[in-house]
Amino acid sequence: MADVGGIAGERLKSLIERIERLEEEKRALGADIKEVYAEAKGAGFEPRIMRRILKIRRMDKDEIDEEDALLEVYKRALGMLPERAAAD
Repeated sequence: MADVGGIAGERLKSLIERIERLEEEKRALGADIKEVYAEAKGAGFEPRIMRRILKIRRMDKDEIDEEDALLEVYKRALGMLPERAAAD
């Protein structure tokens, strides 16, 4: 394959083919993950909550604390939590 406009054709083809293989592996892994969630649901677990736990496990402590604090502020603003006592 010839170089065209400064682009090495063989190198580009190689990169494209690698991406295609990885995309196929990603689809296969996605199907495997879906099966695990189905198995978990069949065992009585809630996949939605499991996804949330996975998200939390990827976060560091500061991110978790910040998200929890913002969630509390938003809930309070929407009247979803009781107002804090004046002593707080």
